[in-house]
Amino acid sequence: MAGYITRRPFSASPRLCRRIPQTENEIVKMFKLPSVSDGGGDRWGDPVRQDPRRPPRSRRATSARALDERFLRILKIFRWGPDAEKALEVMLLRVDHRLVLEILTADVEISTKLHFFRWAGKRKNFQHDASTYMALIRCLDEARLAGEMWNAIQDMVRSPCAIGPAELSEIVRILGGAKMVDKACTIFYQIKTRKCRATAMAYNAMIGVLMQEGHLEKVHEIYNEMCDEGGGCLPDTVTYESLIAAFCKLGRGDSAVRLFEEMKENHLQPTPKIYNTLMSMFFKSGQVDRALDIFHQMRDTCCVPNVFTYTELIKGLGGAGRTDDAYKVFADMRRRGCNPDTVLINNLINIMSKAGRLEDALKLFDEMKALHCPPNVVTYNTIIKSLFDSKSDAAEASHWFEKMKENGILPSAFTYSILIDGLCKTNRVEYALRLLEEMDERGFPPCPAAYCSLINALGKAKRYEAAGELFQELRENCGLSSSRVYAVMIKHLGKCGRLDDALDLFSEMKKLGCTPDVFAYNALMAGMVRAGLIDEAYSVLRSMQEHGCAPDLNSHNIILNGLGKIGGPKPAMEMLSRMKTSEVKPDAVSYNTVLGSLSRAGMLEEAARLMKKMRLNGFDYDLITYSSILEAVGKVDDESFSSIT
Repeated sequence: MAGYITRRPFSASPRLCRRIPQTENEIVKMFKLPSVSDGGGDRWGDPVRQDPRRPPRSRRATSARALDERFLRILKIFRWGPDAEKALEVMLLRVDHRLVLEILTADVEISTKLHFFRWAGKRKNFQHDASTYMALIRCLDEARLAGEMWNAIQDMVRSPCAIGPAELSEIVRILGGAKMVDKACTIFYQIKTRKCRATAMAYNAMIGVLMQEGHLEKVHEIYNEMCDEGGGCLPDTVTYESLIAAFCKLGRGDSAVRLFEEMKENHLQPTPKIYNTLMSMFFKSGQVDRALDIFHQMRDTCCVPNVFTYTELIKGLGGAGRTDDAYKVFADMRRRGCNPDTVLINNLINIMSKAGRLEDALKLFDEMKALHCPPNVVTYNTIIKSLFDSKSDAAEASHWFEKMKENGILPSAFTYSILIDGLCKTNRVEYALRLLEEMDERGFPPCPAAYCSLINALGKAKRYEAAGELFQELRENCGLSSSRVYAVMIKHLGKCGRLDDALDLFSEMKKLGCTPDVFAYNALMAGMVRAGLIDEAYSVLRSMQEHGCAPDLNSHNIILNGLGKIGGPKPAMEMLSRMKTSEVKPDAVSYNTVLGSLSRAGMLEEAARLMKKMRLNGFDYDLITYSSILEAVGKVDDESFSSIT
């Protein structure tokens, strides 16, 4: 129609689109329910009629849910404040525990919940109870507001509200989950003293938190308190499970076994987890027969072994070198209807690989699909490492790496570390460097182990500048490098005659708080010996002992080599004699080092006598032994050499 202008429901003008501030009454009116008295009607506009045969319905009863939902809308839009408070009043919503719990569990901001909770607590006819306090504590825990949560817990303890053992247990667990162990202990004793008597459930919660954070000694104290409590607060299966685990971790096997026996005397049935814990402890301490005895006890008491039990059994037997027995356990569990999982298969593959049975390990991998145990990154890492350890072609390990990615398994930092180390050992340094770049592109943090392998390989190839660049890159990206990386770099600096740089690096690592280990000390001593500084090397050996780093056999052999080359046979022979009566006994390298010194000095008779002693001490001659003699006497025929030996 001509001249007719359609009105737009809103203006596109930014100025006109701006929200017009509403008055308090307008906000309330938005959410006020219609009634007969104010001309309200049903959804079609007709007045709401009340059936005269029925009693009048309570507004609260008929529309409580709708009112609550409308009020929650106000909280979401305006948060807690005068507007929301006025709406609460107009809607005739009574502040009670039900309303508070609904708001605390509703999808509104945590700050709104907290302000409403505090406001409600100040109402004349309302007082928070354990249910509302716990609801708030859960909200604050979920929001990771540890400080506010701790304040709420303290307010709850100070308030007159009753706190029962269930609430005490939950509070302790929540604080434990937030890594607030000391506060969990504090509140445990406060509530136990002021509010309620702790039950076994509460003590178990406290023991569980202490276990989780490694406060193992404190666990025993809590257990003693629990026993002294008397009444119905007796240790149960959960208590014993935690205590036995704590003593096993502390290496107090006898105490763990005593508790195990005490538990049975109290007519409590040990759980599979308790049997598994004891088995693991005995295997780790080399007591294989006692571990197997626990397993047989478990079966005799009709406690059915689970997949975790069989995993501990297979790991333990494999670690003891009983590979065939480990595989028999695997076959037995399948016959008994216990299905393996990926973790168990990974352990078995690892055991087979370490025993040199790579083919069996690969067959086991092929069976995983049929066993419904999908291979994971640990499975592939184990296979790849086994291929390198068995001296397989590096291309085979690379093939498994690609296969892993094709099957949707993302490599871990450890995967790259294994590959880089294996490739460096097989002189495929360029490929290893490309993998280091790929590792960086994938967002992995710098891996000191991978850098260490590459720096060592580049050093062996006399690519000292490239090794130095990688070391500097690691230092810049990672800050404090590991002692092992420093040791490798110090070793190669010493080899290329840069002893001053090696000394500077050794001083730097100590300044940065990176404590030198035996490898770092050995690397420095080797560089000093190579430079002919035997006295300085000896001084480092003494310093090493003073700083609590125990020298190993290699440490002594480095000094022995320096004495033999610089001081001659006599000091070398004296040191070898001292080593025979010390904790660090000489090995074939020690004997060969002194033999070389004797040969260079032309002391062939002494060398022959030392070779006999070497044989008597259980060391066979090797190429180095023979070359030490041949170096001195030149070409010797078989007959004359036989007379020497």
